[in-house]
Amino acid sequence: MLKSYFTTALRALRRNWNYTVINIVGLTFGLACCLILFLAIRYELSYDQHHANADRTYRLITYNKRSKGDDRNVGIPLPALAALRNDFPELKHQITMAYEVYGALLRVSDHKASKFQEEGGVIAFVEPEYFRLFDFQWKAGNPATAVKNPNTVVLSERMAHKYFGSADPIGKTIRIENKMDFVVTGVVQTPPVTSSLPFEVLLSFTSLKQYGANGGWDEWGSTYSGAQIYLALPETVASAQMERQLVPFIRKYMKPDDAKAIQYELQPLTNIHFDTRTGNSANRTVSRQMIWSMALIGLFVLITACVNFINLATAQAIRRAKEVGVRKVLGSSRAQLVRQFLGETGFLTTLAVGLAFLVANLALPYVSELLDIKASALVLFDPVVISFIFLLTLLTTVLSGFYPALVLSGYQPVLALRGKVRMAGSSQLTLRRSLIVFQFAISQMLIIGTIIAYSQMKYVRTADLGYNKEAVLTIPVPEHKPGQLENLKAKLAILPNVKSLSYGLSVPSSDGNWWTSFSYENEPKPADFSVVMRPADTSYFSTYGLKLIAGRMYQPADTMREFVVNESFVKKMGLRDARQILGKYIALGGPENPKKQIVGVVKDFNTFSLHQQTNACLLTSNRGAYNVLGIKLSTQQGGTEGISGFIREVETSWNATFPDFVFSYEFLDQRLANFYKSEERMYSLFRLLAGIVIFIGCLGLYGVVAFMAESRTKEVGIRKVLGASMTHIFGLFSLDFVRLVLIALVLASPVAWYVMDKWLADFPYKVDISWWMFALTGVLAVAIALLTVSFQSIKSALMNPVKSLRSE
Repeated sequence: MLKSYFTTALRALRRNWNYTVINIVGLTFGLACCLILFLAIRYELSYDQHHANADRTYRLITYNKRSKGDDRNVGIPLPALAALRNDFPELKHQITMAYEVYGALLRVSDHKASKFQEEGGVIAFVEPEYFRLFDFQWKAGNPATAVKNPNTVVLSERMAHKYFGSADPIGKTIRIENKMDFVVTGVVQTPPVTSSLPFEVLLSFTSLKQYGANGGWDEWGSTYSGAQIYLALPETVASAQMERQLVPFIRKYMKPDDAKAIQYELQPLTNIHFDTRTGNSANRTVSRQMIWSMALIGLFVLITACVNFINLATAQAIRRAKEVGVRKVLGSSRAQLVRQFLGETGFLTTLAVGLAFLVANLALPYVSELLDIKASALVLFDPVVISFIFLLTLLTTVLSGFYPALVLSGYQPVLALRGKVRMAGSSQLTLRRSLIVFQFAISQMLIIGTIIAYSQMKYVRTADLGYNKEAVLTIPVPEHKPGQLENLKAKLAILPNVKSLSYGLSVPSSDGNWWTSFSYENEPKPADFSVVMRPADTSYFSTYGLKLIAGRMYQPADTMREFVVNESFVKKMGLRDARQILGKYIALGGPENPKKQIVGVVKDFNTFSLHQQTNACLLTSNRGAYNVLGIKLSTQQGGTEGISGFIREVETSWNATFPDFVFSYEFLDQRLANFYKSEERMYSLFRLLAGIVIFIGCLGLYGVVAFMAESRTKEVGIRKVLGASMTHIFGLFSLDFVRLVLIALVLASPVAWYVMDKWLADFPYKVDISWWMFALTGVLAVAIALLTVSFQSIKSALMNPVKSLRSE
């Protein structure tokens, strides 16, 4: 019996080889997309799951209730660590702080001196309790004592090999920022790529005071985003209960005004990767909405491929009616026929799964780059993936084959043998049309999403940020001695193509910002909002193209003497005219601190990315806070070779000034593009999947039209004999599908509008969803449908009527 089924299946597939190819190609691409999206979703959901107590571990975050928006800061004041242990002794060994160093020079003295410039997410000061909360596989050293003493460090295997090669690193010394030595006391396995705590150079926390921390050890009003507190709660204590206990804790230690504005929240460790509001040390977040969107799109792609199979199978059902009749006359039951046709579908699906596996394997390097996932993390040969493929095969077989099997097995033997089975006007025809509408609705939803995402990404690339981001080279500046900044500036100023140079805490739009409270004029209490500090020299305005709209620039100085504020500051103070604020005084921190005068107002510029509103901002001089050198270049650069030559000259001058550090640079526009990596990934994914869904849909549409053209050969011949033109024949095949595409557009538009409106809600500055986006989608969909239909319809129109009339 099985041999008979297999032989019959092969004959049927070979006889209709063109439709078989269409089905296999559609299923292959659909299944490959599902497989790749499964790998990507599995990767994202695995973040931080490798810790045994991940479900009970939390990060403490600060919520500022004064903020008009959703202002959450992961930084916690340094004295909070000791205070928490004092007030919650039961959690003494379950609370720890990880103090991240956002990039630092690391030197290794072995056979020869080597220096490495490490970026953020690599170096952190930690306590022994850190290794209690988080799981590490130790290759050498004792987790209880490795970082207990000052000037000790634990390295990951990767960093140990990077710094010392194959030599044993234990007992060897590394130097941080040319100011402190640390002895290697332990080696741990390199953290997995799915970790929100990717630190690989773990310095002893007891050395932090000597190293120098941002913020005082007794200052409750100062926070640094790199100083993060983690805690593990007992199973008997709920996070909400702990948060309630933190309310009196804040009142106990903070000033009354600050205590009213600050609220501590517990963020689950397993949610850090998915919270785009707070970010993490891995510098990678993906919203759960994005993950569910990927899963939904994967399901849509699979359904689109299955729809092709159903359409073609029901369209060809009449050809196999006599076969069904003969089998029923010879005693086959309907259940046996269903099993036979499901077996054929299963055979096709299995073949498609094998091809999909190959396609997915070839596409993984591209996908890993597209989604910013390390290729080594996407593994196809894995028990979980194999199980998923098996389930996917079963699901696809059932979705694709069950309904056609019911249709074919349901024919009455007498009608089937007499050739009386007709499809025209039947429920199968209605079903095929409905499925085509469904296919094109999915395609058009993705096209609309792609158009809106493209418009938004184009907007963020070209939006007026309030300053000029073009042709600005930015260079990090290390800790400096008196005269070094001036010497470097003098050397670079004489280079050709340099228009201006400026030192500052950061570039105008930055994700690392200095927030501070302040008192205005003679107010006895701090204002009800905080401001962003932008310490910079007086060349900052000309380098970045900031515009004064009132008053003057502050006087050059090494310390804070005067302030320039932005328009948002003026508005928040309730003033209509920028000139009204000139001559007023403010005191940073509170009324007890020295007052400085406001001497100018600058036009608003984006202090963060376009994900956030422009904040109230203060600009002032403060030489000790200058971390970035900005170089404004002229437009005459001599192409890529000219820019490369210029950068080499800058590096030579920089190395002469800071010989103990590593030179690095970045163009400002490239730096700003990093703000929108997640959105760029989404846009690229939308674009790719929309193309695949359209391709699969067109394959199915082509197959249905080909079958229609074949079944209506004699009709076309008669119409041509009676004088029908090519245009008439083309319209005969096309108009019905155009109507279906337009119906799909009507169904897809409200769904696409709702989804993309939710996505745009993350942008305070965004494009409007306009009617033309939906109209363009309709035009593209109709054009694609007509292009797909045109080949078969024109082929039928050009056929010799004599041959057409002989065809039956």
